[in-house]
Amino acid sequence: MSVTVDTNILVYASNTADPAHDTASALLERLATGPELVYLFWPAIMAYLRIVTHFAILPRPLTPPEATANVAQLLARPHVKSPGEETGFWELFRLTAAEQARGNDVPDAHLAALMRQQGVRVIYSRDRGFRRFDFIEVRDPFA
Repeated sequence: MSVTVDTNILVYASNTADPAHDTASALLERLATGPELVYLFWPAIMAYLRIVTHFAILPRPLTPPEATANVAQLLARPHVKSPGEETGFWELFRLTAAEQARGNDVPDAHLAALMRQQGVRVIYSRDRGFRRFDFIEVRDPFA
């Protein structure tokens, strides 16, 4: 079985001031150790970089080199993969989002379509919005 993590897990794991830091950090370490494959999809990675380097979002943002080093460390692990969109993605996105995704739902629909395309059914996230996709099992590590 393979899994993925949402941006919020990556952010909590990097933000030592957040009460969720220890749990998120331990989860990432456990997942990256294997044996399951962990898919880090590019939209989640890019959102992570945007958030953790932003002064208006975090009280002590990471520098771009620190943030990209965190990503590089994860991507270097043998059980971590980072596939992108493949042929047929647009039709799959339209099917997944039922052409109703708008505003802040679009990134979730993008990630859900990538999960569907790669056969990933489990996402670790605090975002309950993923529950609207019936093919996804959302696991909240903080619940």
